[in-house]
Amino acid sequence: MRYDLDDLRLFLHIVSEGSITGGAHRMHLSLPSASARVRSLEHHAGVALLIRGRRGVRPTPPGTALARHARDVLAQTARLESAVASYTRSPSAPLTLLGGGSAMHRLVPQALISFLRAHPDIDVTVSESRTPQTVRMLADGEADLGVVLDDEARDCGLHMEPLGDDSLVVIGQAGGILAGRTALTYSEVAEHPLVGLDAESSLRRWIEEHLGPHAPVVRHRTTVASLSVLVSLAAAGVGLAVVPRRAIDPHQPLDVCELGDPWARRHHLLAWGVKDRTASTATTALAEHLRHAALSEPSFRNAHAHARADADADAVGQQPFHDD
Repeated sequence: MRYDLDDLRLFLHIVSEGSITGGAHRMHLSLPSASARVRSLEHHAGVALLIRGRRGVRPTPPGTALARHARDVLAQTARLESAVASYTRSPSAPLTLLGGGSAMHRLVPQALISFLRAHPDIDVTVSESRTPQTVRMLADGEADLGVVLDDEARDCGLHMEPLGDDSLVVIGQAGGILAGRTALTYSEVAEHPLVGLDAESSLRRWIEEHLGPHAPVVRHRTTVASLSVLVSLAAAGVGLAVVPRRAIDPHQPLDVCELGDPWARRHHLLAWGVKDRTASTATTALAEHLRHAALSEPSFRNAHAHARADADADAVGQQPFHDD
C-alpha cells in the first residue's frame, strides 16, 4: 500500500499526544477529518492501529511498529529533500531562521544539527527574535522561516503550521514547596522566591507583558541567560521557576505544577517568509527538519487530556471506558 506522508505525521502526532484530537490540532485538521484518516490507515493496513479509551488512545503492537517506521520514513524523506535542495541553492545565500528563546533551547539546535549535516553546501543564519519582530521580518522578506507563538501571530497573513506545545509550568525542587500541588496561578507563584531569565530575554518579556500593569511584585533570587541553567537552579531548591514544559528533562527530579493562568497555554507555529524565490527546496527541507525535531521532543499530557479523550470516543462511535 502507499502511505501519505501527512497521514504518517498525523499518526505520530496522535501517538505523541495520546489523543486523536491532540494530533488533529497539531496538524490543523478537524477531528472528523483526522479520524477518517486514521480509519483509512487501519483499513489499508488491515489491522487496528490504535486502542481507543476513555483516557485517550494508545498504539496497538502494529501501531507501535508503524510509528517506529514512520519516524524513519520521515527522517529519510527529510534527508532526501536536503540532498536535492543542496543543488538548488548557492552557498553564498544562507537561509535565515528566527525563533524565540524557548525554541532556541532544544528545538532549533536539534533541527540545525540534522539539517547542516545533511546539507554541507547550505548555511543557516539563526537569530533569537520575539514573535512580533519575527513576523515583521518574514513579511518583509528578511527571513525564510520563523518559530513563533500562536497568540502573537494570529491574522498576520503568513503561511503557518502547528509545530508543538510551548505551554508554561511552574517547577521546583522535588518534595519542596510544590509537593502535592497540581496547579498554581502566577500570583500564588509570586508569593515565593523565584529564579528567572534575564530581563531582556524573550520569555521574561512575554510573561511580563501578559501580566500587565497589575503584575505582582516578584523577588528574583537570581536571573540567568539559559533555560537549562534556570531548570537546574529550580531543581536544586534555589527558587521556583516558570518555564516552558518542553524545556524540562522528564528524567530530572522536579516537582512540576500547571500554571493556571489562561495566557500560560501557548503553542509554537512554524511561519514561512515571503521571499521571492524560484525554488525554495532548501527552505522546505529545513522546515521538515524542524518538524522532525518537534516530533522527537518528550511528550507530555496536558490538562485537557480527559476532554480530548471524550471527544475521541465520540468521534469513533464507541462508548468511552477506563483502561486502568
